Amino acid sequence: MTLQSRATGALYGLALGDALGMPTQMLSRPQITARYGSFLTGFHPADPDHPLAAGMPAGSVTDDTEQALLLAELLLEGKGRIDPAELARRLVAWEDDMRARGSLDLLGPSTKRAVEQVLAGTPADEVGRYGTTNGAAMRIAPVGIAMPVTDPVALVDRVVEASSLTHNTGVALAGAAAVAAAVSAGIDGASVPEAVEVAVSAARLAAGRGHWVAAADVAERIVWATGLVRGLGQAQVCERVYTLVGTSLATQESVPAAFAVLAACPDDPWQAALLAASVGGDCDTIAAIAGAVGGACHGVDAFPADARETLVRVNPALDVDATATALLVLRERS
Repeated sequence: MTLQSRATGALYGLALGDALGMPTQMLSRPQITARYGSFLTGFHPADPDHPLAAGMPAGSVTDDTEQALLLAELLLEGKGRIDPAELARRLVAWEDDMRARGSLDLLGPSTKRAVEQVLAGTPADEVGRYGTTNGAAMRIAPVGIAMPVTDPVALVDRVVEASSLTHNTGVALAGAAAVAAAVSAGIDGASVPEAVEVAVSAARLAAGRGHWVAAADVAERIVWATGLVRGLGQAQVCERVYTLVGTSLATQESVPAAFAVLAACPDDPWQAALLAASVGGDCDTIAAIAGAVGGACHGVDAFPADARETLVRVNPALDVDATATALLVLRERS
């Protein structure tokens, strides 16, 4: 399996998971089972009364994919570095474009607060001090593609650089570092269990960065959550993650939830994404994270060709292959 397949797999996995979770995001687990059964088996359109994605067609991506590609674009322009002020400007422009398209899936609470403050003149190193939600983790996969995990300190430094504007807290940085490190390990050939171990180590390393907030330890919750689903059936995995791990926007819930579902389907990232999109809560983000890590570990061909074709047809602006290639060039230079 080539590096290209793994890098492309990470971005396709992120986008596929996001699109699967588009119609189920912010619904409860009981609402999902009533409408779709124990777990999803493919793409669905959003219901007309959906709180965020009303009327969106099956296979549509949301903020997770679009912000990840926005971050990738900035990484490429900066040759691996992120300018916080430019990130703020791009996020504002992205939200304006989303409004123009009639979408309600806009900037998350941590990102919105930080962007508004930095554009009002607050120093960039202060605006993210209360950012604890999963916005940094959901869009960080391109950093994992661009940075090898052989130097974990350098990788965490890049995660902090890409995230601290909006999520400058130990818990959010730990979650983002876990995802980036797992993606990077997968690209280097790690299996899912091996990538989970790397994620835990990176989360521990990043937990001391940024501002302290009262929150559960992300690394320990990943260890706990992945053990919690061992040996369970697929529907049981969804129930266990929903009731015990948690599926909210909180980093210490959604990031461990993604790794738990992935650990339950270590050899099938498509099935992991389907289950993640079925757990309820912020399940487009949970599925996007699981898909990105699973895709990095297994390569792009682990996802059904017809699902990838649907994704490209419904979202013609996506340029996943070229983006993955360019990020790998940065990886080689690093």
